[in-house]
Order: sequence, then structure tokens, then C-alpha cells
Amino acid sequence: MKSKELFERAIKTMPGGVNSPVRAFGAVGGQPVFIESAKGQYIYDVSGKEYIDYVGSWGPMILGHNDERVVEAVVKQMQKGISYGAPSELEVEMAELMIDMVPSLEMVRMVNSGTEAVMSAIRAARGFTGRDKIIKFEGCYHGHADALLVKAGSGVMTAGVPDSSGVPEGCAKDTLIAEYNNIQSVECLFDKNYNEIACVIVEPVAANMGLVLPKTGFLEGLRKLCDKNGALLIFDEVITGFRLGAQGAAGYYGIKPDLSTYGKIIGGGMPVGAYGGRKDIMSVVAPLGNVYQAGTLSGNPVAMCAGITQLKILKESPEIYTHLDNLGERFRQGVRALFKKYGKKVWVSGIGSLSCIYFTENEVCDYRTAKTSDTKTFAKYFLHMLDRGNYFGPSQFEAIFISAAHTMENIDKTLGDIEAYIDVNI
Repeated sequence: MKSKELFERAIKTMPGGVNSPVRAFGAVGGQPVFIESAKGQYIYDVSGKEYIDYVGSWGPMILGHNDERVVEAVVKQMQKGISYGAPSELEVEMAELMIDMVPSLEMVRMVNSGTEAVMSAIRAARGFTGRDKIIKFEGCYHGHADALLVKAGSGVMTAGVPDSSGVPEGCAKDTLIAEYNNIQSVECLFDKNYNEIACVIVEPVAANMGLVLPKTGFLEGLRKLCDKNGALLIFDEVITGFRLGAQGAAGYYGIKPDLSTYGKIIGGGMPVGAYGGRKDIMSVVAPLGNVYQAGTLSGNPVAMCAGITQLKILKESPEIYTHLDNLGERFRQGVRALFKKYGKKVWVSGIGSLSCIYFTENEVCDYRTAKTSDTKTFAKYFLHMLDRGNYFGPSQFEAIFISAAHTMENIDKTLGDIEAYIDVNI
């Protein structure tokens, strides 16, 4: 009842009663669960109910919630100061650490969110190339900047809204849309817009229309097309950065983007983002160049401290990624086996600690095929799993996140709950 009471209060003071649309449970029915605390792989609602958490604050809690090492570092820093509005050594250490871990990074700028990182990276790409047009992919979400709310994924896709009201037509006129995993669609846009395209931005693993993996040769094809046409390749690694491995998706797939963007995983869950890449490109950013971007809280010392601690743990403990891979594979293989046992076809996508179950018999390889999933069935499945203490993102088109704190016992418990759903509903 406490969550219900809080939601009734919230809808009087906040749009939809939430501060981010997908939290409203609009796609699954019911009302949102209000969380009071979290530890390890578990979250606890305001009524004290425990859930195995497969959201992890949408990715950054890769070590699990409230990791003691991160918390200890944050507490020590808070005693020194919460915000300075001036340079600190922690910012330098964070930049050095990221550059050391990711080969494609030569210079980094801290910001405050993934949205801000993407917006700034595209501005830098335009400033560097002197071109205006950009290519993005249908179903890929890059934050809520005006020019990128075109055929976007994530919450926009969940709500069935292809574009956002309040975005002037002119803001999106230079945003060109290609099909994910279709290199010919990109090539066609380059041919029709010769010498006008500044950059191609892509989620190397599309994690905002569920989870769609790149087909063999797709990312390599983007790299070649950008090189051929004098455009920059931007990897949006807000989801995949430091999650698929210490080098992110760029390292995993062996592709060197010109620029990359990162989100809250580099702050251990604190509000933070970053963009970076080739030194010659980043040198156009003020105060070195004439591409302006600023932020009072950029490089916040508490966020830097949390992020440095988490990234160092990931860098120094490669066995964490092996553990995550094993958990993810156990989950995916288990789900496939259960649905096959009951004679039902679903599409289970995944890589490492990221997964998605689509209630469709089709192979999911792009936005169009992702949309074939039965969202009504997903809603029934979601509510069943929530009732049994498994917290997934309340949308068919969000990824499932596993943390290093999860155990095989957690995965098996969740698989048992999935079987109970199949047994009753299929």
C-alpha cells in the first residue's frame, strides 16, 4: 500500500507521478514500485519486499548496489567537499584512467549525463567537419536532445510515440535515419547527401529497443563508410561502455570509433557522463577551440571518486567479466530451454551481462522486427515476475542487466519463476 499511497501523492506534483516516463508502468499496467533501499543484487520497496534486481539503475550498478568499496570512497570524499566548481585532481585521474582503459580515447571531457555527452559529441563532430547532417538509426536512443528524438527507442518507443512534441521541425531536419544492421541504408544516405554528413552515431549494441546485436560486418561497414566519406563514427556506449568488458563495445568488437559517449557507469551510479576520442577532434572543444560546451557540475568530485573506484575494480579484476558472461549465458540458455520445453517460441537476445526476451517467433535484428513482439504478453509476464520478486524494466524494449553481485542461485530462482509463468499461461 505504501507504493500506492506514494504514487497518489506523486501524481499531484510530478508529470505522471514520475521523473522519467518508463517508471510510470504505463506499458505494463499497475502502478510503480517505490524503492527504499538496495544492496548487492537486491532492491527493497517501501513496504519491505525484496526483489532480485535486473535493472541496476539501468546499467551502472555493475558491481551490485552499494558496493562497500565505492561507498567508502564516496563517504571519504564527501567529508572533503561535495562540489567545488573548480578543477580537482580527481578529474585528471578519471580522464587518465579512461584513456588507459579504452584505446580509442586520447582526450576526454566530463559532463553530467549520457544525453549531454551525446549532444556535445555531435556538436564537436559538426564543428570538426564543418558539416551539419548526422545519421542515426531507427530504434536507437541517444538521450532526449531535440535533434535525436527521431525514430528513437527506449521510453519513446515504449509509449508508441515516434517523435516528441515540442521539437521544432528545424531541429531535426539534419537528422537522417538509417536501419540498424542494414549497411546499404547507410550507404544510400551518404550517396544522397554527398559531403554533407558530419557523423554516424550508433549504439554498437542497440540496447534501447530491447537488445539487438550487430550483425557480422555491420560495425566494420560503418567504419569504412565513414572513412570513405570523411565523416566521424560515434559509438554511444552509455549502455555498453565498461559493461561488455574493460574496453566496452569498441574493444569487444575491435572497432575504433572517432568519438565515444559514456553515461552513469563511469560514476558508479552517480549522475555523470563523458565524451571523448581523437585528440584532434576533441581539440575543437572550448577553451581550446570554438565548439562551446560547459557545465558547472561537470567533473563533480563525488561522482569522480565513485567512478574511479568502480573502474579501477573492473580494470584490475577481469574475472568479474567472466562471472557476468557465465551468469548471462545461464539465463539465456535457461529461458530458451524452458520455452522450448513448453512448445513456445520466443526470441532471446543477449551478450555478456545484457539480455532481452521478445515475445515473438521472429528473429529480432532491427527496429521493425523488435516491434513484432507481443507487448500485451510481456505486460502479463512482467507483472507475474514482479509479484514473485524479480524486478525487470517495465517495458518490452529495455534490456535486462545482470550485476557481479548476482549468483547462479539468483538466476535459477528467476528461471523457476519464468517456468511458473509459462506453465500457467501457455
